[in-house]
Order: sequence, then C-alpha cells, then structure tokens
Amino acid sequence: MTNGSKDEPWILSTPPGTSQYTMYRDESTTPPSLVCQVGSTKLSYDARAVEHLHAWLTEQGDWVPLGAADEKKVPAEGSVEAWGRSASNPLGGWYGLRNGYRGRFGMYLPPLLEVLGLAELTHEPRNNSMRAR
Repeated sequence: MTNGSKDEPWILSTPPGTSQYTMYRDESTTPPSLVCQVGSTKLSYDARAVEHLHAWLTEQGDWVPLGAADEKKVPAEGSVEAWGRSASNPLGGWYGLRNGYRGRFGMYLPPLLEVLGLAELTHEPRNNSMRAR
C-alpha cells in the first residue's frame, strides 16, 4: 500500500469501479488537504474529512447512501454528500476546498476510508452505500 504522499499517492477506484483516480495528503496547505486527481481535474478536500466522516458513520450505526453530486446539485438528504456540505458537520459546511469543485465528496472520499480500513462500501453500478468499520 502506498503512503498517500504526492510521490506515492493512493490509487483508488470509484465505488462502482468504473474509474480510477489518485489521492494524496498535502501537509503544506492550511488546513492540510487531500488532493484528488481525476483525469485532468484536481479537487481538494479538508484532510479532517477522514476522521470526521468516520466518526459520523460510526454514529449512524448502519449503511448510509453516498449520494455523490456535483457542487451545484442538491444531494440526497441523509447521504454522505449531504453531510459533507452540511452546516451541522464539524466544519460547519463544505469539506471541498476549491470553489466550483467542492462537490463529489460522496464519490471520492468513501474509497479512501475503505482503503484505510475505516469503512466498507457497496460496489454496485449505482446507489452505493457505506458504513463504518
């Protein structure tokens, strides 16, 4: 397993397994970030998302829909995507750091938690869910 650095990023697949992307932790940013490279598109998320999402999933106690959606689309209520934007999460809003590219939290963060052993995911063509380990 890679260490999640820029030189050795995690190589991840979307929950349906249809696309690969890379992600690494960047400690040089304030706050530290997770940089997600999907083709030519670069997204970034607050690195605290890993521990915060795991804690929230643990509180939920069961499967939670991912609900991945672009920034301008309304996510499904109760989904990982909705939580990643909610005023009630520990950050009080978006985990996405790059305006215009703050969405898709429910697509790109769950596979990282799975690789880190913090969660398990379903891997269906659509409507995937996750739960804490």
